[in-house]
This record gives sequence, C-alpha cells and structure tokens, in this order.
Amino acid sequence: MNSLEKIGLNSTADPIRVLLVDDEDIVRYGLKSICQAECALKVVGEAANGQAAIEQAQALQPDVILMDINMPVLDGVSATAAIRQALPDTKVLILTAFEDDEHLVAAMQQGASGYLLKNTPPEDFVCIIRAAHKGYLQIGPSLSRQLFQQLKPLAAVKKPTIRKGITPREQDVLSLVAEGASNREIAGMLHIAEKTVKNHVSSLLSRVGVRDRTQLALWERQFSERPLIA
Repeated sequence: MNSLEKIGLNSTADPIRVLLVDDEDIVRYGLKSICQAECALKVVGEAANGQAAIEQAQALQPDVILMDINMPVLDGVSATAAIRQALPDTKVLILTAFEDDEHLVAAMQQGASGYLLKNTPPEDFVCIIRAAHKGYLQIGPSLSRQLFQQLKPLAAVKKPTIRKGITPREQDVLSLVAEGASNREIAGMLHIAEKTVKNHVSSLLSRVGVRDRTQLALWERQFSERPLIA
C-alpha cells in the first residue's frame, strides 16, 4: 500500500466544499459547471475579488478555495495570506493561466497548497482538488525549480549539520510532511498524539530555519530527491 492509499486519497466520505474566486464571470461559471458534474465536489460560494474571498471564507469555511491571482480590490496572494492565517485547515489552490507566473512563488510562501491551471482537463480537475484537500502540494516542474532555487542557499548552509540533530521520530514526521500529510494524518500513521506531531513540526521548523510546512517539505525533498506531486 502506498502513502496515497494510506491516507485515503482515492476516497472521500463527504463532498469537498469548494469556494470559487475569480473576477471573470465566465471562468467561475466554467469551474462551477465542472464541480457540479462531480459528486465529490460541492460549490458553497463564489467571490469576484480577494476581499470578498476573505469574507466568504470566514462565513462558509470551505475545504478548498480556488483562488485567482490578479483581481481588483485585493489580489489573490494577499487574500491567501489572510485566509490561511484565519483558517489554517482551509486549503488554497491558486488559479493561473501560466505555470511560470511570477506570483505563484509568493502565493506558495503565503501558504497556498499549489495551483490549478485554468486549462486543466476536467478529468484531472477532481484529482487535483482532492489531493490538495488531503494536504498534498500541487506543484509542477517549473514552479518546483523556482521554489528550490529560493531554498538552495538555505540548504547549502544547513545540509551538513541539520541531519545530525534530527531524531528518528522527527525524521518520520519530516518525511510525511514532505509527502503532504496533515498533523492528524501523521498522528494516525505513526500512532502518536496529534499534539506530539505539532511539537515535532514546530521543532523542525525552528531547527531547519524555515517558517512554514511548505518550505519544510521543499527543504526535505532536496535531500530525498523525491518528485513533487503535480
């Protein structure tokens, strides 16, 4: 059984509650049509700008938000930062027309779970959202290179010494964080308390010198050289 099967990526009991955020009506209409055709997804709200997205997210508390980047009133990166701070369990997928969009890295640094290309085939749509909902990073090769390049100086400095200070249990947690598992899922797989997982993650963040789980996962992947889920 692979790690995807262990955390139940291929099944979901309840529909994933989705909030659509894009300033173009036609884009939201298309996304909504795709979601409505899938029993695994349920659109709970829509917003046409970042500020409205924050308000809708706080009121509806969706599982996943599809967030456009360039919008009036408030951009998607700023909205993502505010939502992730207020609702850490809500996953944000950035909607973009280009994989090399310069704003994608900034969005990931603010806690986005990855991105969804606007030309994604409908048959892949549900798989990407479901994976993001489970905590898996949705990052393609182009963005991966940009993110790795930003973390490269950190890894070059830390790599010789950091591994020596990580305990076997912390390494187990770190490996699962790199695969995108949530604290609750890690606790279940390692048979430890969720609070213990949180303590391990906090310790790893401090020791490695990164500020969030995304950067921690990317840092770990530079050692293991495992491909990111795209």
